[in-house]
Amino acid sequence: MTLPTRSRRQVLGALAAMGLGALSADRAEAADLQPTDWPLASAVPGGVARLALETATDRPRAWSEGVPLLVLGAPAGWTALVGIPLSAVPGDAQIEVETDGGTRRALPYRIGPKAYAEQRLKVAPRTVELSPEDLARHERERSHQQAVMARFSEPLPDGLRMLAPVDGRRSSSFGLRRVFNGQARQPHSGMDIAAATGTPVRAPLAARVVDTGDYFFNGQTVWLDHGGGLLSMLCHLSRIEVRVGDVLAAGQVLGAVGATGRVTGPHLHWSVLLNRTAVDPALFIHA
Repeated sequence: MTLPTRSRRQVLGALAAMGLGALSADRAEAADLQPTDWPLASAVPGGVARLALETATDRPRAWSEGVPLLVLGAPAGWTALVGIPLSAVPGDAQIEVETDGGTRRALPYRIGPKAYAEQRLKVAPRTVELSPEDLARHERERSHQQAVMARFSEPLPDGLRMLAPVDGRRSSSFGLRRVFNGQARQPHSGMDIAAATGTPVRAPLAARVVDTGDYFFNGQTVWLDHGGGLLSMLCHLSRIEVRVGDVLAAGQVLGAVGATGRVTGPHLHWSVLLNRTAVDPALFIHA
């Protein structure tokens, strides 16, 4: 079915605003994306590149800078999904692919530019300058969470279209660049969703719980492993209702919205990581 001209323009405009230029007009007009179309293609910093691989009897293996990539599909056609770091410089890039027989080759692609919003704030110095004790704690926790991020497990996910883990207003977008008292901080690596304390938080996709904890910045946190190097991190929870090792179905409750950690009010911070890289969660959910 062809959408009316106005609706078509609204769809294309929304996609362009998200930096989804790789999504064709025909697919946008159809408005019936298939399960295999997720995540949406957006080869920009903080986005996901979808790279078509040749036909092969066995699933090809692929790496980006030595980190294994999620490859999905079937012998008639495989696709490598590449999470692109927010720090990536636009321009030429490549991955390494190994197909039947163990032959490896470089597969080039191009990273396009994307300008994220910037927010300048003036706050009390104590809110951005950590004490030696807090800094030491943060360093310990960061090392631990980097080990969690390095997981690459099987089975691989059947589909990658996710559910929003909680209903609410997106109060802070992925990629937002914050400057506190003139000092630049790391860009926002997830999606913030405003909701009242106690609102149930659900698994966005089938997963295994691989870590829980109460962290300095993130507060009460649950890490989910969806398989193949795809993970979700859900932060600032008021309570956690799962344990490490639990297997969750998509939509299953894992905790509740809160204001734990370094926050100014109740909300859910949701990060999606692909090949150890934080990417825009909006690419995995229906806009």
